[in-house]
Amino acid sequence: MSTFRIGVDVGGTFTDVVCVAADGTTTLAKASSTPADQSEGVVNGLAVLAERLGLALPDLLARTERIVHGTTVATNALLERKGAKVAMLTTEGHRDVIEMREGLKPDRYDLRLPAAPALVPRRLRLPVRERIRPDGRTETGLDRASLDAAIATLKAEQVEAVAICFLHSWRDDAHERAAAEAVRAALPGVYVTTSAEVLPQIKEFERFSTACVNAYVGPIVSRYLARLRGRLADAGYTGPVFVILSHGGVAPVEEAARLAAGTALSGPAGGVAAGVALAERGLGDDLITFDVGGTSTDIALVQDGEAALGRGRTVAGERIALESLDIVTLGAGGGSIGHVGPGGTLQVGPRSAGAVPGPVAYGQGGTEPAVTDANLVLGYLDPDNFLGGARKLDRDGALAAFERLGATLGLDAMATAEGVHRLANVRMADGIRVATVRRGVDPRDFTLLAFGGAAGLHASAVARELGMRRVAVPVFAAGLSAWGMLHTDLRYEMARSELGTGGVPDDASLHAIWAGLEQEGRARVASWFGGAVETKRAADMRYGEQVFEIAVPLEAVDWDAPGLTQRVTDDFHARHEGLFTYALREEEVVLVNARLAVIGRLPPMSAPEASAGRAAAAPFATRRARLDGAEQALPVFDFAALAPDQQVAGPAIIESDTTTVLLLPGDVARMDGRGWLVVALPGEG
Repeated sequence: MSTFRIGVDVGGTFTDVVCVAADGTTTLAKASSTPADQSEGVVNGLAVLAERLGLALPDLLARTERIVHGTTVATNALLERKGAKVAMLTTEGHRDVIEMREGLKPDRYDLRLPAAPALVPRRLRLPVRERIRPDGRTETGLDRASLDAAIATLKAEQVEAVAICFLHSWRDDAHERAAAEAVRAALPGVYVTTSAEVLPQIKEFERFSTACVNAYVGPIVSRYLARLRGRLADAGYTGPVFVILSHGGVAPVEEAARLAAGTALSGPAGGVAAGVALAERGLGDDLITFDVGGTSTDIALVQDGEAALGRGRTVAGERIALESLDIVTLGAGGGSIGHVGPGGTLQVGPRSAGAVPGPVAYGQGGTEPAVTDANLVLGYLDPDNFLGGARKLDRDGALAAFERLGATLGLDAMATAEGVHRLANVRMADGIRVATVRRGVDPRDFTLLAFGGAAGLHASAVARELGMRRVAVPVFAAGLSAWGMLHTDLRYEMARSELGTGGVPDDASLHAIWAGLEQEGRARVASWFGGAVETKRAADMRYGEQVFEIAVPLEAVDWDAPGLTQRVTDDFHARHEGLFTYALREEEVVLVNARLAVIGRLPPMSAPEASAGRAAAAPFATRRARLDGAEQALPVFDFAALAPDQQVAGPAIIESDTTTVLLLPGDVARMDGRGWLVVALPGEG
């Protein structure tokens, strides 16, 4: 009896469920997302999957080893400002740190830019008398009277969550722990988080902000995950549920609830994990992941087979300084609405039709045309075979919506629809430029990995905008993020500030620092599962006079040989030179943060054998479509029927139940037997 592993990715429009059997066979199912309670859409998607496999839902779940889930609950709460009623306890005199931020404006040249509203209103930022010095000495003990007064205010305000953020708790968190115990005792059921638990590092604003975000989304994420576990249990599932976090690793639901801010990029992280997995399977080491969903597009880099990590991400205007994948998100997707902007010009997004009411063609009450409506009107989508025929699309309704929009612009419906499609392409290309060109990376050296339900319709045009010459579209493009979640491992990120009197500590001290981190981290991961555990070391370092630090990987360092301090210092110089073209080898080097990633290796997934021996597939239909202002008949191919190494020349359409690929004139697509379509654009050498 075959066993299964299931990945679930909740998007703004659809919930994707991917099942991988023991032999590597992959099955994709889709269900509409349920924004009011995402867990309902998850169970609906599992039911669709069971039906596709010819199983009853309880039977499917009984044979499932694990479920890995990507969720947008935290992200949506931040974007919509629908988080918990949160308060903050902080050192007397420092209640305004999260409002003053770093003294910088997002747009330094906008003189009328309003101040960003603080996540916690000032009346709920409550001072407590205490003070710990940067060296760990207690200057002022925790004053119980001021703490009790703050707790009385918390009770009166009926807050749902409390962030405790004291000065220099990264050095000694005794006061934060004592305050947390008092708050939990006085307010049972209230979500309590301390800044030292979330981010035990220097830089008050980043630590305070991250803790406040964690408290703001924590109750919502916790309640959601509890509902999800309950629904799964009611359906018959008793196995482990993991959540993919922003750093690309997975963790049990309990850890995701504790570190709720770490789920802010949960969904997009699955797509990056998929890119890494496909790189390992031979697609290429340098990829741009291009995930186009119904609401947004997520873009990231895979270089030399590895995904880039970063810190200090801003989500919905809030700083989250946890380790996370370097993902650029823009409001452009299949649900992005075409409209007339303030200057009387056509614009696309960032408003989205979402799952409800959805594009006009869904027939669920939408009246404003979206990108999906444009793709339908232009002939790129089959109105009778959307989602394999599970949903019929109303082309006449979409055309009427473009007629109304075009009338305000002096354009006919078809020209308006083509304008919406082209503008969406331009916005997506601009997002890739942000992730590449603006960071000193030439996108022309990369393969554009296009996935998500809508990516195949835009990938060729977007790649041409950027001068790229190669696009890849997996067979399971629509569910690739969910598939990627099944190809990552358990991961626990740790960081400790070690800023002392300056410089880099001696060999013995360096060993002691990372030995302490490793002991704590291995114990944490061992409580999650009993498999093999690995660690990766890194450090944040800077020159003595710098105000910023850089991340330095330490995996290549020989930790057992003498001269460890010098080797770590040399690695910093080399890293600084690689990033900024120079190194100041006579200057003092300072270790700021020690970092450790503890990785619990989950059993690897089997890869299906490359298909062979099938005859080349002929087009099964032709479809009238508009390209560059003119209609023409395009051949339509069945994605799943393409034979290994079969080539298809553009213009053409290649479609499956969940994905459509538009080949433009000059494109040549080749089906790789390992499960992806490689599209060579004009000019590829």
